[in-house]
Amino acid sequence: MQLKYLKTLLIPQDGAAKVTCMAWAPNNTKFAVCTVDRVVLLYDEQGERRDKFSTKPLDSKYGKDSYVVKDMAFSPDSTKIAIGQSDNIIFVYRIGEEWGDKKAICNKFVQTSAVACLLWPAEHAVVYGLVDGKVRLANTQTNKSSTIYGTESCVVSLASNVSGKGILSGHADGTVVRYFFDDEGSGESQGKLLTHPCSPYALAWAASSIMVGGCDKKVVAYGREGHVLQTFDYGRDRTEREFGVAATSPSGQSVVFGSYDRLRVFNWAPRRGAWDEAKPKEIVNLYTITSLAWKKDGSRLCAGTLCGGVELFDCCLRRVIYKNKFEMTYVGLSQVIVKNLSTGTRVVLKSNYGYEIEEVKIMGKDRYLVAHTFDTLLLGDLLTNKLSEVPWPGSGGNEKFFFENESVCMIFNAGELSLVEYSSNEILGSVRTEFMNPHLISVRLNERKQRGVEDNKKLAYLIDMKTICIVDLAAGCNLGTISQNSKIDWLELNETGHKLLFRDKKLRWVPGSDVVVAQNRGNLCIWYSIDSPESITMFPIRVRLCSLYEPNYIAVTSSWLFCQW
Repeated sequence: MQLKYLKTLLIPQDGAAKVTCMAWAPNNTKFAVCTVDRVVLLYDEQGERRDKFSTKPLDSKYGKDSYVVKDMAFSPDSTKIAIGQSDNIIFVYRIGEEWGDKKAICNKFVQTSAVACLLWPAEHAVVYGLVDGKVRLANTQTNKSSTIYGTESCVVSLASNVSGKGILSGHADGTVVRYFFDDEGSGESQGKLLTHPCSPYALAWAASSIMVGGCDKKVVAYGREGHVLQTFDYGRDRTEREFGVAATSPSGQSVVFGSYDRLRVFNWAPRRGAWDEAKPKEIVNLYTITSLAWKKDGSRLCAGTLCGGVELFDCCLRRVIYKNKFEMTYVGLSQVIVKNLSTGTRVVLKSNYGYEIEEVKIMGKDRYLVAHTFDTLLLGDLLTNKLSEVPWPGSGGNEKFFFENESVCMIFNAGELSLVEYSSNEILGSVRTEFMNPHLISVRLNERKQRGVEDNKKLAYLIDMKTICIVDLAAGCNLGTISQNSKIDWLELNETGHKLLFRDKKLRWVPGSDVVVAQNRGNLCIWYSIDSPESITMFPIRVRLCSLYEPNYIAVTSSWLFCQW
């Protein structure tokens, strides 16, 4: 990970004017900064200021100078901001989806102690730490709060894991406590995890370990159960100061620590199972860094300072221009941003397992993404933004991909056909076949709604040149086989998957119906009711029809067979 300075969002002042907190919206469209005068500034993703609003004290009689904003976080849907304050209250502001929408307080949670820090990891659930040592949860749906756990030491930092289903709290006595809403089958322990030599003001929960920094000029990486993995000691560096803040990349594979005039970057090396320190980003007269915020797609990092400045940095490992049509930004080993240069649309391709993504390819008329990790296969539809990651160990990269079906990717490898439905992280089905022509395979996935049928997924394919097999993919069973005496060159299920046409030349069902259009030597033949094959409507024609197009739905044919089950 390398940091490149882009621009200054907020010009620093001559004296102390601390940026108290910052946050990026999960949808990447908004960036919020809270200034020393308790005003929240809202920026767009290009770094242009678009809106602002003032925060309020617990009670107006105390005045605007009676409190400090300690922390803030966006809601998962990016339409609200939770503000934690030193006057014992959390306000939740509804800011809307569009710039200029009216700002209104929709929740408030009064506390018995000052709020020190907060997170918003899940819908309706704001997690916050108090000066009295408690870590609590505020439910924005019920407008009630409850204590998750309590300690005897002030909470100085909070961090969540990559999934947002676990939290860490750092306390003034050096204690770090772990809590899971869902351990996702990891089996990791909860409760007191470790004791750091100093207060863990800079706390980060990365994908493979926990990193802590403080006033002792050290950054320590701890394992999943609290044992020391690595120590980076800067005690002999006279220019170094204490570490007061840390931020983890969305992939969890990079961590940035802020100190004085300097950002230290650490990247996880999965092959070595250790952290590597990149070249630090040093900026003279930046002064103490008081806040860090990483954009959710991993492409930008913002640093707020003691003097009120906010600096914007570009984050990437490398950039690639693909076919002069797409820009691929590798923001981490396991995360790539694919941008269409003509439309400006972006898709974030990310390995859910944190695996390193190898070369990304765009196939199928520049619509579909394909990428490998050492143990998985990533697929994506750029048009619908549907992404998948399925187990795919040791394939050798010899697969053949077919994208004729917009709902499913067909993958041939070593005599096996695998189907992956876009947006699903499991292989829909696999069968053995030597026939790789997509016209000899027909897949229908919930294409026409039927009463009483929720999941209708069917596959028809060739076992041999004269035998068709029909599979119920939802149930995982074979429905039957169909054999004939002549070679089969084309087949297609209807949209419900209950009827099958197969013949010797290309043909299609009329979309949205069970009507079949065909042609013999001098006539256009139409079956309006395919259940009655003998009922045929014929129109004399002199030309040979060559394809089937909407809205006329005309097809080529010379002979056909029909089957229903």
